[in-house]
Amino acid sequence: MEYLRAGDKLVVYKIDRLARSTRDLHNIVHELQEKNIGVVFIKEQIDFSTPAEKLMFTMLGAIAEFERDLINERTKEGRERAKAQGKHLGRKGQDTKEIKSALKMFAKREKNGLSVNDISKQTGVPGKGL
Repeated sequence: MEYLRAGDKLVVYKIDRLARSTRDLHNIVHELQEKNIGVVFIKEQIDFSTPAEKLMFTMLGAIAEFERDLINERTKEGRERAKAQGKHLGRKGQDTKEIKSALKMFAKREKNGLSVNDISKQTGVPGKGL
């Protein structure tokens, strides 16, 4: 952010557009404030130029982190409960026959003239696996 100078304000539409984690967000905002650069979030209507807004940001960050921790905890409990009940977790795997067919087509692609995309469409096996 070398293009910003003291006295400037960085205007961001939403908090999550500036950073993906609360820690990164705090670090970025702190670094900008040390350079006397203001930060404004339009959607959340937060302007870091006042002490009250800094307090609001800290409270919102703590609440968001708490909510994320609760979601992670509930998700972990749900996975453990599903495993205990013998349920399969994750996506259903690809059909072995289709995978073998796709691999054969892939190995012979110079002769058959098929691209990875063509093979994927014919067999239903994602191109990343080839």
